[in-house]
Amino acid sequence: MKKGDKVRFLSETGGGIVAGFQGKNIVLVQDADGFEIPMSINEVVVVDEELDRKQGRTSTVTNDKKTNTTQQDTSGKQSIKALLSGGYENEGIDNETEHETDPADSEITFRKPVEERVGGNNLNVYLAFVPEDARQLSHTKMAVELVNDSNYYLRYTFATAEGESWSLRNEGEMEPNTKVMLETIAAEDYNSLEQAAFQAIAFKKQKSYVRKSAIDVKLHIEPLKLFKQHLFAETPFYNEPAILYTIVEGDEPAEAPVSKIDADKLKTEMLSKSAIQKIKQDARLAKGNVSATGKHAHGDRKANEPLVIDLHAHEILETTQGMDSLDILQYQLEVFRRTLKEHANERGLKIVFIHGKGEGVLRKAIINELNRHFKGYTYQDASFQEYGYGATLVKVKG
Repeated sequence: MKKGDKVRFLSETGGGIVAGFQGKNIVLVQDADGFEIPMSINEVVVVDEELDRKQGRTSTVTNDKKTNTTQQDTSGKQSIKALLSGGYENEGIDNETEHETDPADSEITFRKPVEERVGGNNLNVYLAFVPEDARQLSHTKMAVELVNDSNYYLRYTFATAEGESWSLRNEGEMEPNTKVMLETIAAEDYNSLEQAAFQAIAFKKQKSYVRKSAIDVKLHIEPLKLFKQHLFAETPFYNEPAILYTIVEGDEPAEAPVSKIDADKLKTEMLSKSAIQKIKQDARLAKGNVSATGKHAHGDRKANEPLVIDLHAHEILETTQGMDSLDILQYQLEVFRRTLKEHANERGLKIVFIHGKGEGVLRKAIINELNRHFKGYTYQDASFQEYGYGATLVKVKG
């Protein structure tokens, strides 16, 4: 305690400023009216205005021995804690209280465990194109999204190529059974997506799992498809029409992983159109009369027996090297048409065309040819006991 300190009386109301001392035990306190009041040094306590303000005290001080003891410590023998907290132990407590963090402001570190679905342990990953306005495909923007329909996390990259140079468009980690927006693209930029590549590894967190092969798939995206409204359809993943490109389905990638160029394969793919046509022509010559191909040739067929023509590719072509599925289909239809034209004068002749069951593409094409170009010819399914389910009986116009 020193001159100038503000003090309060402990045993009565009042207080003031220390004006001086009389001996060791008497302090002179100057009150608000300027009078000096002698008081025992044990009957006064030093007051801190800032502490007083924080604690909401009035000038009236109760006779609290605990407070008296604390304040006496501060008169000349302050504790280390009091010194570090600016002079008063109580103030230090207030400071701690003042800087406490509201639990509501704390960062949330708890995360709900990922829920797995039944049947989700097979990888199913798709690239989705979802238009903002499906009615204005020429002018609307397109959302490009990644669909992870599995119980695995995916750490992925999505890139596109321009010539021999690849550019990363998006990368990240996505949770199981979620969709991720990769980008939004305008119609004038669709061409930049034509050659795309998706790479990823699949894993689970905080549990054991079956290891999956790394995903490395190239996609050929046809920009023109993104302008055709009828190609946008309902999917299990969106409420609006979308186009889906399969990346992985049932753990199987959409195509073989990107690998080094196979020289023999490259040679085959580089065959010119003229070379392909030559292969087709040689195949026709090797077979000779196409209408005689099949179970019963001209010389073997008995009277009243139908002429049987097997349209399977391996029956009418020596090789299909350099031919795609459309080339093969066109040649099968050519054999069909030539057969009917060669026997057009044999009224009532029955011809069985064996086309196989498959997906029914060739059969539908044959029926279409009959309805459009061979009106008057009747047709029906051939006897399945003799030819199976993949044959059509045609009767030449009578």
